[in-house]
Amino acid sequence: MPIKNVSVETSLVEGFKIESRMRQHVVYTDQPIESGGTDSGPTPLEYLFVSLAGCIVTLGRIIATQRNLPVHKIEVHVEGDVETDVLMGINKEARPGFSSIRVHVKFDADMSQKEKENLVHEIDSRCPISDNLLNLTPVEFLVE
Repeated sequence: MPIKNVSVETSLVEGFKIESRMRQHVVYTDQPIESGGTDSGPTPLEYLFVSLAGCIVTLGRIIATQRNLPVHKIEVHVEGDVETDVLMGINKEARPGFSSIRVHVKFDADMSQKEKENLVHEIDSRCPISDNLLNLTPVEFLVE
């Protein structure tokens, strides 16, 4: 069973601007101007949705290729609701994560609605991001 280690190196640049490096890529995370940032990149919450949508599209392409399915295009819209007062330390009763996440998947494919739904179920069953959102994954914090 092959295991792949995935890692990123992340550091605070200034204000809310954060730089992350992975392989040969550099990406920035920030907050909108109205939240005190410079809006030089998506928020961490938006990156979570980018990860989920990207995983869905990637696996859709992999499965379509593996099964020779007539999929021409895959579009994904992800949205969710989060209690921002928890993030700010104002509300300690609600959970800090999203209370719900909705994933809208649109296929340009010569397939029936049922075939598209079955494809989404297979994508979901193979998506590591979806799995980590749906199931408890141990997170270990090592402080230096």
